[in-house]
Amino acid sequence: MLMFFCYGLQLALGHGARRLHVSAAYRAKVAMSRFEPTSFVNYEKLRSNVDIVQKRLNRPLTLSEKIVYGHLNDPHNQEIDRGRTYLRLHPDRVAMQDATAQMAMLQFISSGLPKVAVPSTIHCDHLIEAQTGGPKDLARAKEINQEVYNFLSSAGAKYGVGFWKPGSGIIHQIILENYAYPGVMLIGTDSHTPNGGGLGAICIGVGGADAVDVMAGIPWELKCPKVIGVKLTGTLSGWTSPKDVILKVAGILTVKGGTGAIVEYHGPGVDSISCTGMATICNMGAEIGATTSVFPYNHRMRTYLHKTGRGEIAALADEYANLLVPDEGCEYDQVIEINLDELKPHINGPFTPDYAHPVSQVGATAEEKGWPLEVKVGLIGSCTNSSYEDMGRAASVAKQALDKGLKCKAQFTVTPGSEQIRATIERDGYSKIFGDVGGIVLANACGPCIGQWDRRDVKKGEKNTIVTSFNRNFTARNDANPATHAFVTSPEVNIHVCFKTNSYFEIQVYTRQIISQPPMVRSSNWCHPLETSSPPKTLTQDKTPTSTRLLMAAASRWMSGKSHFLTVKGKCTTDHISAAGPWLKFRGHLDNISNNMLIGAVNSENDAVNSIKNHLTGEYGGVPDVARHYKANGVSWVVVGDDNYGEGSSREHAALEPRHLGGRAIIVKSFARIHETNLKKQGLLPLTFSNPSDYDKIRPDDKISITGLQTFTPGKPFIAIVKHSDGSVDELELNHSFNETQIEWFQAGSALNRMKELQH
Repeated sequence: MLMFFCYGLQLALGHGARRLHVSAAYRAKVAMSRFEPTSFVNYEKLRSNVDIVQKRLNRPLTLSEKIVYGHLNDPHNQEIDRGRTYLRLHPDRVAMQDATAQMAMLQFISSGLPKVAVPSTIHCDHLIEAQTGGPKDLARAKEINQEVYNFLSSAGAKYGVGFWKPGSGIIHQIILENYAYPGVMLIGTDSHTPNGGGLGAICIGVGGADAVDVMAGIPWELKCPKVIGVKLTGTLSGWTSPKDVILKVAGILTVKGGTGAIVEYHGPGVDSISCTGMATICNMGAEIGATTSVFPYNHRMRTYLHKTGRGEIAALADEYANLLVPDEGCEYDQVIEINLDELKPHINGPFTPDYAHPVSQVGATAEEKGWPLEVKVGLIGSCTNSSYEDMGRAASVAKQALDKGLKCKAQFTVTPGSEQIRATIERDGYSKIFGDVGGIVLANACGPCIGQWDRRDVKKGEKNTIVTSFNRNFTARNDANPATHAFVTSPEVNIHVCFKTNSYFEIQVYTRQIISQPPMVRSSNWCHPLETSSPPKTLTQDKTPTSTRLLMAAASRWMSGKSHFLTVKGKCTTDHISAAGPWLKFRGHLDNISNNMLIGAVNSENDAVNSIKNHLTGEYGGVPDVARHYKANGVSWVVVGDDNYGEGSSREHAALEPRHLGGRAIIVKSFARIHETNLKKQGLLPLTFSNPSDYDKIRPDDKISITGLQTFTPGKPFIAIVKHSDGSVDELELNHSFNETQIEWFQAGSALNRMKELQH
């Protein structure tokens, strides 16, 4: 009763009012999760840091600023300037998916540290390929990936990292169900970690080396984010879904419009969106390059916390509610306003998630552009839209269509977000509905969203259309077929398209207010960190050289003698630099996975993929093959790229592979945030043209030397000496964003090398 009285009083005073204190006895310690009873939510520390910073800045703070600055290593002295200074932070926890966890754990092991310093978890969701259906696909994955699963589970047991078995679910859904809570700061080795912003958390996608810093207890660096405010008015209703909010925002900001910023949603329209709906919106913020996205604490989050067995956290959040919402009068660097009453259902694509179309217009656009009009497959799920609400709304549409005598003409698949979701939709009859209309329920895993799809209904190169409720639709991402036109929409519009009805408004979508109490099924998929005195046999480092799945290679220091290697034309995502799909099985083996380096990038010299000239032999070859030949002959090389280079996944392999094969610098017009950081962590030079048009001055046979390394300092540009084959020379100014600590990483060969130096 005391909690509700205080919260009601606070609401009456307004969010900007000072919180009324209750007795210290009431503020008992509350565990961060049911699985970590000795790690506690610490709102007092958050409040103390925020108070210190607020007095220094003397202005109202956004919610993003409260949570980020509330985790500062030194709130008294940290220089704070949005978009310019680097912050040193102490996140509360780390989460890793199995593909990225392999290299992250290998790096942590090589650091020599005995235990992780913060609660950390590993989630096995990326290595399960969709073929025939959930149970068989899961069994096959366990057999094929046994070495990796054994390594990860035993590494967790030794170093104090929680382990979620294959089949337990997608990392971001499990985090939302168990670990995210208002005000927590979590970093995860997956670009869609911002999903947790739907529960008022600051969750940021990073590379494995960043995760190692946090697991080691070292302050983690982040450039002080700008804050983009998205003000929502009106009410979400009917066919318009939370997915349409982010599809609209993506159309406005484009794939790089959120770079260097946190997107903070606010306004009266927020309350019409469910907690899992807010998570969907935050999840896809990765597609606009945002550092993360977040919603303010409200009754939707409180309800979700109660429904997922975390009522104690909800009660504590109620007490500290003014800390978990923006201050009145806070200022944003940019503001976008969206009236939910006027927002229409969207379908975005193909080939890029920011190509936005209202559903009512996409048909005419498809005919005009010559896109394949027949939808071959509809795919529902992924970390973006696999909640109970998503499954229920899709099942509602399917059931009404069946009742109207309509037949599903396209294939479709359904991916539950977790074992909890799967068990709940099984209990409530949704799985049967999906089966009755011809759908296949896949394993609780990422599956086709990340290219883990053994698709056989079309041949490679055959032009076709698929519609998904996923987040990304880059060329060949889902099925490795560059001719597949992939579109992104909500689950309910997706399944409607599979039925091919003339008017989707003939079918009603049930209210998104419905929340069902899920069955408790989590415990069977959880392995608690075990205390062990020595590493299990699967961890011994002398085993990895003979393994095809696990191999870590040390980073070398800078070498002179740079040669131009490849000028990339147009969009170059991390999928182009380090493809997923069948390559996921080598994520723990740096040498094997390096055979996919840049094989999807378009060479500006010949408009070909995986075909570049070897200037030592005069012959053309595959990109990894030429790189290996250069490395064997002591020739270092650089890559030249276009705008937003490294867009997409957090995968640090896109930085590890060039470093491993002899690359020394990446010179581009602009970088995506995570990729630029990953390059720095791995000892490469990410550089940008001071004049973007200088990109056009680079020729295929150039020799490029970078001068100024001896006086490498923050803010001081480099000069590239570009020697052309005709004897002419261009001098191009190149900018960098290194600070003093990051320069030390570079000089040591990598951030991990520098960590080892500091231990001696």
